[in-house]
Amino acid sequence: METQTLIYIFVAASFALYIGIAFWSRAGSTKEFYIAGGGVNPVVNGMATAADWMSAASFISMAGLIAFSGYDASVYLMGWTGGYVMLALLLAPYLRKFGQFTVPDFIGSRYYSKAARVVAVVCLIFISFTYIAGQMRGVGIVFSRFLDVPITLGVIIGMAIVFVYAVLGGMKGITYTQVAQYCVLIFAYMVPAFFISFLVTGNPIPQLGLGSVVNDGSGLYVLQKLDLVLQDMGFGTYTSGSKSMIDIFCITAALMIGTAGLPHVIVRFFTVPKASDARRSAGWALIFIALLYTTAPAVGAFARLNFIDTVSETAYDKAPTWFKNWEKNDLIAFTDKNGDGKMQMSSGNAFKGTPEFTEKTGPVGQRILANELDNSNGNEVYVDRDIMVLANPEIANLPGWVIALVAAGGLAAALSTAAGLLLVISSSISHDLLKSTFKPNISEKGELLAARVAATAAIIVAGYLGIYPPGWVAQVVAFAFGLAAASLFPAIFMGIFSKRMNKEGAIAGMVTGLIFTFSYIAYFKLMNPDANVAANWLFGISPEGIGVIGMLLNFTVAIAVAKVTASPPLEVRKLVDSIRVPRGAGDASRH
Repeated sequence: METQTLIYIFVAASFALYIGIAFWSRAGSTKEFYIAGGGVNPVVNGMATAADWMSAASFISMAGLIAFSGYDASVYLMGWTGGYVMLALLLAPYLRKFGQFTVPDFIGSRYYSKAARVVAVVCLIFISFTYIAGQMRGVGIVFSRFLDVPITLGVIIGMAIVFVYAVLGGMKGITYTQVAQYCVLIFAYMVPAFFISFLVTGNPIPQLGLGSVVNDGSGLYVLQKLDLVLQDMGFGTYTSGSKSMIDIFCITAALMIGTAGLPHVIVRFFTVPKASDARRSAGWALIFIALLYTTAPAVGAFARLNFIDTVSETAYDKAPTWFKNWEKNDLIAFTDKNGDGKMQMSSGNAFKGTPEFTEKTGPVGQRILANELDNSNGNEVYVDRDIMVLANPEIANLPGWVIALVAAGGLAAALSTAAGLLLVISSSISHDLLKSTFKPNISEKGELLAARVAATAAIIVAGYLGIYPPGWVAQVVAFAFGLAAASLFPAIFMGIFSKRMNKEGAIAGMVTGLIFTFSYIAYFKLMNPDANVAANWLFGISPEGIGVIGMLLNFTVAIAVAKVTASPPLEVRKLVDSIRVPRGAGDASRH
């Protein structure tokens, strides 16, 4: 059977499965729509959490960044995994014991203020829409290549699929759909990794293959060969970095702290019966996540080796089929600068100038597709980092069913996180703004309708951001983590561990952290991208890492304001004590 036919079958079958689960588990009440009824098994919730958290950035983009950035991309591995440990230990069980529906619910109740709840909703919307832009972009990239449609149309199709199971099923439908999506995405990630590791090193276990000798008779280990090959081509060595230590530290810290402040991940811990189950589900999720994250460095290294072997010094008229396939979608490009007909690869850009609008991609910030050549270097090949995992099976000449499986896995990764984010947005608008703030007498039926209308509107906005993204998938996601670290995390952390923190301090801190971090990112990524170089950054910290400074400003302002304003009411201070008491955790629920 042809590869294209297999792709259609695998993708259609996975979509049918997701929609079928959504119909089977559709929400009939607000409790089912917001927190799946609060009775999800910890193992099931752990798997759903892993799918919710391992987005298109993890599946599609992270290994691609590792492939081309090497050591510098280790910040994503350290930040995202370390942050999940922080979330599991510091926040998850306490938030579950508090027993609310959403993160703004917690902040509004803990800080006894409707204004604090509204500010939390605003922060959440900024974070979620920034994050979801990367997911919808990932959907568009998969569709554009494997289903041979423009990226814009691919995003629209993805929006339609998410609409069905997110709007219909709510958290209940999303939870069980995400379990299926985790199975699809982890199988799709691991199978080609096993194949490629065996082809490159003779060891089928990729984690061990990364430290093995290359299967070419050179006697070199994988990383040794990669270092030598890249040095010969004029690149820096794979195992050394170019980022400053302060930027590496800040990006890693922003990703870690941002993970602990992500609303769509936190809300998953409200779906289990009790606080002890929140800890258990966090442990299971970490195991499920580790399967992919310990494999990603090997996938990135093998992808770079295979890419160089099949492209560098190859005559363009004899380029492999996969190269021409991705070239059609403007995600890889060749320009013959020296006229020898061969694809020469070296450090530097193949093109320069402002990215152009194209029929297939739209105006995209990271893709250098202008016709003007960059003749300051000898590089003739442009490759989009986001295609490496998706193209890896084709580069390694694996069977068609593996390629089809990867296509289904990439869509599963992007759609699972997109659905979780959309639910967080819709529940914040319907529950936190309508029910808890502006229209407390709304009926449950009216609240459920409002949640679905809000989800529909959020899907439309998310689709627009997917068509016009501000950067690579992993970069866009990194910005969301920075916003979460700078705005929500300090308020949640102090809400649990500080009896003295009051509503005035929390509100001032969230507003300060959000405005500073968003302004910094917007300036360097949207308003003045030409200035986005280390020499212009504050303390040498990139937009991906600036969330740490925003977080410190949040804490500083919040503590300073709290000291000069009234202490929280006695009942709030008692509440803070009660949510940290381990005994009776399962009974401490307000819903």
